[in-house]
Amino acid sequence: MKAVVQVVSRASVEVQGSVVGKIEGPGLVVLLGVTHGDTPALAAKLAAKIWRLRMLAGEKSCEDLAAPLLVISQFTLYGDVRKGRRPGWTNAAPGAVSEPLYEEFMAQLRALGAHVESGVFGALMDVSLVNSGPYTLIVDTDDLPG
Repeated sequence: MKAVVQVVSRASVEVQGSVVGKIEGPGLVVLLGVTHGDTPALAAKLAAKIWRLRMLAGEKSCEDLAAPLLVISQFTLYGDVRKGRRPGWTNAAPGAVSEPLYEEFMAQLRALGAHVESGVFGALMDVSLVNSGPYTLIVDTDDLPG
């Protein structure tokens, strides 16, 4: 799993002109990509890492501030641009694999006490956010300790 995590003062996501998720900050927007071989255990590990990352003002975490998260599925994080001009998507897990892991990631955050808003899996979404800082990290489960 791979996540692009952004500190925001506010963010929302719309599907077909209707707001389906919205947070007021400080909080985090998490763009989440799933690849082959990802598991519920990795979803739990990534959720705990992001929940406790001290990336909010004063070196606080979402856990410290009860800050909300807006989680958006983002298969394009696994786009491969090494050849040609058109990205390849073979590194992204198919929807039948990635959707349950996306849902598990959010369930794990909620189990930790997080207020989680989300987009709609597989939908064409318009995401609006105000990035604070700007402060953006890429967190990959391949980089997390055992």
